[in-house]
Amino acid sequence: MTASPAIDAPDKAAPERIGRNGRRLIYRHPLLIRLTHWINAAVLLVLLMSGLQIFNAHPALYWGATSTFDTPALAITSEDTSGTNRGVVYVGQHKFDTTGVLGLSNVGGVEADRAFPSWATLPSNQDLATGRRWHFLFAWLLVINGTIYLLYGLISGQLRRRLIPEGDQIRDFGGSVKEHLLLRFPEGEEAKRYNVIQKLTYLGVVLILLPAMVLAGLAMSPGVDAAWPWLTELFGGRQSARSVHFIAAGLIVLFVVVHVVLVLVSGVVNNLRGMTTGWFSIGRVRPAGEDVR
Repeated sequence: MTASPAIDAPDKAAPERIGRNGRRLIYRHPLLIRLTHWINAAVLLVLLMSGLQIFNAHPALYWGATSTFDTPALAITSEDTSGTNRGVVYVGQHKFDTTGVLGLSNVGGVEADRAFPSWATLPSNQDLATGRRWHFLFAWLLVINGTIYLLYGLISGQLRRRLIPEGDQIRDFGGSVKEHLLLRFPEGEEAKRYNVIQKLTYLGVVLILLPAMVLAGLAMSPGVDAAWPWLTELFGGRQSARSVHFIAAGLIVLFVVVHVVLVLVSGVVNNLRGMTTGWFSIGRVRPAGEDVR
């Protein structure tokens, strides 16, 4: 069976065709969804690396409107312990040794006091001004790309179909959790739509984490604070906004890591084909007369 792709086809009625290897393929990802996905991936990587460059200039987080240097909520630094420098992370009153990873890293054979190592920042050398330029430029690209995705999703109905769980999925939430823990992934008709955990996770990222990160970033801007002081007050002060921005970014990184791991274990070739060509395999064609038990 063949069909021409329809960019707004519902998941359950997505166009299908048979691949060369006898597997059923559905047109799962429209072109605009694929483009915004890959642009988002590149933009978030630059934002993360330039954001860590900015964080390195003052590697501590606080709550409230001002910096309470003696009692940070989180700090990444180095300490001289018995004549030996060690990298440490403070979370409240708790202290963790992170030498070689955070606080103190090796750069060209020389120990360097850096919250995050050079390979994780953009640029790699300590350069706050350049890091800020990269960060602000790509922040606007994130907003523009995200706005295009949301508008397209709302107008085409893709957003509702991709992110809002259906009644039967909500009722079987426990079953979906069990399937994920056992690394079992659906095929056939059920594979035509995202499962309930995927939908709720994507919904949280698109409607909560990304907006929180963007708004908290804006709340740190002196210009925005002067024009819309209520936004900074909404977060409880500029330092609280900085902490929320950092936490939201960390949760997005966690989401990306889990997302990539699931892509790998559920079929990297199939998932990459789906997000590059749009066509996603939902299982092999069952020969006529085959025992379905």
